[in-house]
Amino acid sequence: MGKMDGRVALVTGAAQGIGKAVADKLAAEGATVVTADLNGPGAEAAAPEGGLGMQVDVSSEDDVKRMISDTTSHFGRLDAMVNCAAIVPFVPWDDLDFPEWKRIMSVNLDGLFLCCHYGHKPMREAGYGRIVNICSNVVLAGTPNVAHYVASKGGVLGFTRALAREIGKHGITVNAVAPGLTETEGVMAGPHKEAFEFVQMLQCLPRRGVAADIAPSVAFLASEESGWVTGQLLVADAGMSHN
Repeated sequence: MGKMDGRVALVTGAAQGIGKAVADKLAAEGATVVTADLNGPGAEAAAPEGGLGMQVDVSSEDDVKRMISDTTSHFGRLDAMVNCAAIVPFVPWDDLDFPEWKRIMSVNLDGLFLCCHYGHKPMREAGYGRIVNICSNVVLAGTPNVAHYVASKGGVLGFTRALAREIGKHGITVNAVAPGLTETEGVMAGPHKEAFEFVQMLQCLPRRGVAADIAPSVAFLASEESGWVTGQLLVADAGMSHN
Protein backbone atom coordinates (compact mmCIF):
# COMPACT_ATOMS: atom_id res chain seq x y z
CA MET A 1 0.00 0.00 0.00
CA GLY A 2 1.36 3.38 -1.01
CA LYS A 3 0.30 6.71 0.48
CA MET A 4 -0.91 7.83 -2.97
CA ASP A 5 -2.95 4.77 -3.95
CA GLY A 6 -5.86 5.68 -6.21
CA ARG A 7 -4.75 9.29 -6.56
CA VAL A 8 -4.00 11.21 -9.74
CA ALA A 9 -1.03 13.58 -9.57
CA LEU A 10 0.30 16.14 -12.04
CA VAL A 11 3.96 17.20 -12.03
CA THR A 12 5.24 20.08 -14.16
CA GLY A 13 8.91 20.37 -15.12
CA ALA A 14 8.99 16.59 -14.97
CA ALA A 15 11.30 15.69 -17.86
CA GLN A 16 14.39 15.75 -15.68
CA GLY A 17 15.84 16.71 -12.31
CA ILE A 18 13.66 17.21 -9.26
CA GLY A 19 10.44 17.04 -11.31
CA LYS A 20 11.29 13.60 -12.67
CA ALA A 21 12.35 12.35 -9.23
CA VAL A 22 9.04 13.57 -7.80
CA ALA A 23 7.06 11.87 -10.57
CA ASP A 24 8.89 8.59 -9.92
CA LYS A 25 8.34 8.85 -6.15
CA LEU A 26 4.61 9.60 -6.46
CA ALA A 27 4.23 6.65 -8.84
CA ALA A 28 6.10 4.42 -6.38
CA GLU A 29 3.61 5.54 -3.73
CA GLY A 30 0.72 4.37 -5.93
CA ALA A 31 -0.30 7.52 -7.80
CA THR A 32 -1.20 7.72 -11.45
CA VAL A 33 1.14 10.48 -12.62
CA VAL A 34 0.83 13.01 -15.43
CA THR A 35 4.18 14.52 -16.40
CA ALA A 36 4.32 17.88 -18.16
CA ASP A 37 7.33 19.73 -19.52
CA LEU A 38 8.34 22.20 -22.21
CA ASN A 39 10.41 19.26 -23.48
CA GLY A 40 7.52 17.13 -24.80
CA PRO A 41 9.47 13.96 -25.65
CA GLY A 42 11.17 14.21 -22.25
CA ALA A 43 7.81 14.50 -20.52
CA GLU A 44 6.50 11.45 -22.38
CA ALA A 45 9.63 9.46 -21.56
CA ALA A 46 9.36 10.45 -17.88
CA ALA A 47 5.70 9.41 -17.54
CA PRO A 48 5.49 6.42 -15.18
CA GLU A 49 3.59 3.33 -16.29
CA GLY A 50 -0.13 4.04 -16.55
CA GLY A 51 0.47 7.78 -16.58
CA LEU A 52 0.54 10.39 -19.30
CA GLY A 53 3.25 12.72 -20.62
CA MET A 54 2.55 15.99 -22.39
CA GLN A 55 4.32 18.99 -23.85
CA VAL A 56 3.34 22.12 -21.90
CA ASP A 57 4.64 25.67 -21.67
CA VAL A 58 3.38 26.70 -18.23
CA SER A 59 3.64 30.38 -19.17
CA SER A 60 0.96 29.82 -21.84
CA GLU A 61 -2.61 30.03 -20.58
CA ASP A 62 -3.86 27.86 -23.45
CA ASP A 63 -1.26 25.17 -22.70
CA VAL A 64 -2.14 25.08 -19.00
CA LYS A 65 -5.88 24.90 -19.69
CA ARG A 66 -5.23 22.00 -22.08
CA MET A 67 -3.00 20.25 -19.52
CA ILE A 68 -5.71 20.32 -16.85
CA SER A 69 -8.57 19.39 -19.20
CA ASP A 70 -6.58 16.52 -20.75
CA THR A 71 -5.71 15.22 -17.28
CA THR A 72 -9.26 15.29 -15.98
CA SER A 73 -10.83 13.95 -19.18
CA HIS A 74 -8.33 11.09 -19.25
CA PHE A 75 -8.35 10.14 -15.56
CA GLY A 76 -11.52 11.76 -14.24
CA ARG A 77 -9.86 13.62 -11.40
CA LEU A 78 -6.85 15.58 -10.17
CA ASP A 79 -5.82 15.05 -6.57
CA ALA A 80 -2.33 16.48 -6.35
CA MET A 81 -0.36 19.02 -8.33
CA VAL A 82 3.37 19.62 -7.97
CA ASN A 83 4.67 22.77 -9.62
CA CYS A 84 8.33 22.12 -10.45
CA ALA A 85 8.59 23.94 -13.79
CA ALA A 86 11.05 26.82 -13.46
CA ILE A 87 14.01 28.48 -15.12
CA VAL A 88 17.20 28.64 -13.03
CA PRO A 89 19.37 31.39 -14.55
CA PHE A 90 22.85 32.70 -13.80
CA VAL A 91 23.00 36.46 -14.48
CA PRO A 92 25.05 38.91 -12.40
CA TRP A 93 23.13 42.03 -11.37
CA ASP A 94 25.10 44.28 -13.73
CA ASP A 95 23.98 42.13 -16.69
CA LEU A 96 20.35 41.74 -15.65
CA ASP A 97 17.97 43.56 -17.99
CA PHE A 98 14.19 43.80 -18.11
CA PRO A 99 13.59 41.18 -20.86
CA GLU A 100 15.59 38.64 -18.82
CA TRP A 101 13.65 39.60 -15.66
CA LYS A 102 10.34 39.08 -17.50
CA ARG A 103 11.53 35.77 -18.98
CA ILE A 104 12.09 34.32 -15.51
CA MET A 105 8.86 35.72 -14.08
CA SER A 106 6.77 34.40 -16.98
CA VAL A 107 7.65 30.81 -16.11
CA ASN A 108 8.44 30.92 -12.39
CA LEU A 109 5.51 33.10 -11.28
CA ASP A 110 3.04 33.48 -14.17
CA GLY A 111 3.31 29.74 -14.77
CA LEU A 112 2.69 28.99 -11.11
CA PHE A 113 -0.38 31.24 -11.08
CA LEU A 114 -1.83 29.60 -14.20
CA CYS A 115 -1.25 26.06 -12.91
CA CYS A 116 -2.87 26.85 -9.55
CA HIS A 117 -5.68 28.88 -11.13
CA TYR A 118 -6.80 26.08 -13.44
CA GLY A 119 -5.48 23.11 -11.46
CA HIS A 120 -7.36 23.85 -8.26
CA LYS A 121 -10.76 23.80 -10.01
CA PRO A 122 -11.20 20.00 -10.24
CA MET A 123 -9.87 19.72 -6.69
CA ARG A 124 -12.43 22.25 -5.54
CA GLU A 125 -15.23 20.26 -7.15
CA ALA A 126 -14.00 17.11 -5.43
CA GLY A 127 -13.52 18.80 -2.04
CA TYR A 128 -9.95 17.48 -1.83
CA GLY A 129 -6.59 18.57 -3.15
CA ARG A 130 -2.88 18.90 -2.54
CA ILE A 131 -0.80 21.62 -4.19
CA VAL A 132 2.97 21.59 -3.68
CA ASN A 133 5.06 24.44 -5.07
CA ILE A 134 8.80 24.13 -5.48
CA CYS A 135 10.48 27.12 -3.87
CA SER A 136 14.23 27.36 -3.12
CA ASN A 137 16.46 28.04 -0.15
CA VAL A 138 17.79 31.05 -2.09
CA VAL A 139 14.93 33.02 -0.54
CA LEU A 140 16.61 32.49 2.83
CA ALA A 141 20.18 33.08 1.61
CA GLY A 142 19.82 35.94 -0.87
CA THR A 143 22.03 34.06 -3.32
CA PRO A 144 23.94 36.32 -5.75
CA ASN A 145 23.90 36.19 -9.58
CA VAL A 146 20.23 35.19 -9.62
CA ALA A 147 18.38 38.23 -8.23
CA HIS A 148 15.39 37.72 -10.53
CA TYR A 149 15.25 34.02 -9.63
CA VAL A 150 15.38 34.85 -5.90
CA ALA A 151 12.58 37.37 -6.41
CA SER A 152 10.48 34.80 -8.26
CA LYS A 153 10.99 32.17 -5.57
CA GLY A 154 10.16 34.71 -2.87
CA GLY A 155 6.93 35.20 -4.80
CA VAL A 156 6.35 31.45 -4.78
CA LEU A 157 6.58 31.42 -0.98
CA GLY A 158 4.29 34.41 -0.48
CA PHE A 159 1.79 33.11 -3.01
CA THR A 160 1.77 29.67 -1.36
CA ARG A 161 0.88 31.18 2.01
CA ALA A 162 -1.84 33.39 0.56
CA LEU A 163 -3.40 30.66 -1.58
CA ALA A 164 -3.49 28.27 1.39
CA ARG A 165 -5.73 30.77 3.20
CA GLU A 166 -7.94 31.31 0.14
CA ILE A 167 -8.75 27.70 -0.76
CA GLY A 168 -8.40 25.78 2.49
CA LYS A 169 -12.17 25.85 2.89
CA HIS A 170 -12.41 23.60 -0.18
CA GLY A 171 -10.30 20.87 1.40
CA ILE A 172 -7.17 21.87 -0.53
CA THR A 173 -3.77 22.29 1.12
CA VAL A 174 -1.02 24.42 -0.41
CA ASN A 175 2.58 24.03 0.67
CA ALA A 176 6.08 24.73 -0.64
CA VAL A 177 9.31 22.75 -0.58
CA ALA A 178 12.61 24.64 -0.69
CA PRO A 179 15.48 22.51 -1.99
CA GLY A 180 19.07 23.55 -1.58
CA LEU A 181 21.63 23.22 -4.37
CA THR A 182 20.83 19.87 -5.97
CA GLU A 183 22.76 17.83 -8.50
CA THR A 184 20.45 17.85 -11.53
CA GLU A 185 21.04 18.01 -15.27
CA GLY A 186 20.19 21.71 -15.30
CA VAL A 187 22.53 22.62 -12.44
CA MET A 188 25.42 20.56 -13.81
CA ALA A 189 25.12 22.26 -17.21
CA GLY A 190 25.79 25.74 -15.81
CA PRO A 191 27.99 27.78 -13.45
CA HIS A 192 26.00 26.68 -10.37
CA LYS A 193 27.88 23.37 -10.40
CA GLU A 194 30.95 25.26 -9.11
CA ALA A 195 29.14 26.01 -5.83
CA PHE A 196 28.81 22.47 -4.45
CA GLU A 197 32.02 22.50 -2.41
CA PHE A 198 31.09 25.80 -0.73
CA VAL A 199 27.51 24.70 -0.09
CA GLN A 200 28.57 21.38 1.43
CA MET A 201 30.63 23.27 4.03
CA LEU A 202 27.44 25.05 5.15
CA GLN A 203 25.27 21.93 5.28
CA CYS A 204 24.86 19.70 8.35
CA LEU A 205 25.08 16.67 6.07
CA PRO A 206 28.33 16.94 4.10
CA ARG A 207 27.45 15.51 0.68
CA ARG A 208 25.86 16.65 -2.53
CA GLY A 209 22.10 16.72 -2.65
CA VAL A 210 20.47 14.74 -5.45
CA ALA A 211 16.94 14.96 -6.84
CA ALA A 212 15.83 11.83 -4.97
CA ASP A 213 16.62 13.63 -1.69
CA ILE A 214 13.90 16.19 -2.41
CA ALA A 215 11.13 13.89 -3.64
CA PRO A 216 10.08 12.34 -0.26
CA SER A 217 9.30 15.77 1.24
CA VAL A 218 7.16 16.56 -1.79
CA ALA A 219 5.45 13.16 -1.64
CA PHE A 220 4.46 13.71 2.00
CA LEU A 221 2.89 17.09 1.21
CA ALA A 222 1.16 15.63 -1.85
CA SER A 223 -0.44 12.82 0.15
CA GLU A 224 -3.42 12.47 2.48
CA GLU A 225 -1.00 12.21 5.44
CA SER A 226 -0.26 15.95 5.28
CA GLY A 227 -3.89 16.96 5.72
CA TRP A 228 -3.23 19.17 8.76
CA VAL A 229 -0.25 20.94 7.14
CA THR A 230 -0.87 23.93 4.89
CA GLY A 231 0.73 27.28 4.06
CA GLN A 232 4.11 25.90 5.09
CA LEU A 233 7.66 25.97 3.73
CA LEU A 234 9.51 22.68 4.15
CA VAL A 235 13.23 23.30 3.63
CA ALA A 236 15.07 20.27 2.24
CA ASP A 237 18.69 21.44 2.05
CA ALA A 238 20.64 19.22 4.49
CA GLY A 239 20.39 21.89 7.17
CA MET A 240 22.24 24.57 5.23
CA SER A 241 19.73 27.21 6.30
CA HIS A 242 18.73 25.68 9.66
CA ASN A 243 19.56 28.82 11.63
